[in-house]
Amino acid sequence: MTRITSDGEILCGIQLPIQAQSELLRQPWEPDATVADLVAIAQTAEEAGLGFVGVCDHIAIPDNDYAAHMSTTWYDTVATLSYLAAHTGAIRLLSEVYVIAYRHPLMTAKAFTTLDRLSGGRAIMGVGTGHVEAEFEALGLNFADRGRMADEAIDAVRAAVEASGGFCEFSGEFYRFKDMGVGPAAVQREIPIWVGGSSRPALRRVAERGDGWIPMHTPREAMAEQLDYIRAHAEAVGRDPNEIDFAWMAGSIHVGEPTEGVLPSARPGVSGPPEQVAEWLRYAHDLGASVLFVWFRARDVSEYRDQIAAFGADVLPLLAA
Repeated sequence: MTRITSDGEILCGIQLPIQAQSELLRQPWEPDATVADLVAIAQTAEEAGLGFVGVCDHIAIPDNDYAAHMSTTWYDTVATLSYLAAHTGAIRLLSEVYVIAYRHPLMTAKAFTTLDRLSGGRAIMGVGTGHVEAEFEALGLNFADRGRMADEAIDAVRAAVEASGGFCEFSGEFYRFKDMGVGPAAVQREIPIWVGGSSRPALRRVAERGDGWIPMHTPREAMAEQLDYIRAHAEAVGRDPNEIDFAWMAGSIHVGEPTEGVLPSARPGVSGPPEQVAEWLRYAHDLGASVLFVWFRARDVSEYRDQIAAFGADVLPLLAA
């Protein structure tokens, strides 16, 4: 297990719009956006110097009160990342986050080794336990087992990926296999696994098994305490916390003063000139975080891409200072 960033480096990236359309978070233009728009945004992110783009994961959304605002539009994670791999050349491709208990570990390993091979070694496997109970029920899975299943699945996937196309074995409570080979071999000897979540079990999972942490739903004021918890638990289980890429979800950003029609975001954040935006984001340095997730507010696809370009040209250089 290892981190992918260097000391002092800040790797910035985005969860792509369009591919996941929760009614609570999507912007008004997203339902009518096209696949070409999605590709153009990923290409703009790459051209601007961002380090990764992310795609979410749900298989099926139930018709109930819990999921009432989720919508049913969630592009398939690996299929979408593979399509974007063919239209980009350097930017990393992140699942954010892949509900790892939904598939057998051999299926997950196959999907991500293939993505890594097709993309030339750009896959990052962001994983989580999931939160929609009815989705688990529809798949014939026990919602209460999801944490233990996720722990086992991470270990089993690692065993399959690190076998590099050779044969591997695993024996656990939920998954057992022996003398099974998964190919093609990944370009990366170890595909980075970033663990998402902010609960205590999720933080322990990061400390014990993660190459990185995706702090889903962790507010700014709780970041320091949660990072301290991960670091302390990592040391307690014999891991060096400096081997982990810690992320901060920095919220919504608009470079420049928002004009009429740029809506407030459900994610707190910042708007203003580049230095003001950079000052907000420098909090990552204080935390010791090496990864930044940002979101951009815009009235349409064109302005969204302009925001990414402005961020890359005017804000990213200030973060390196």
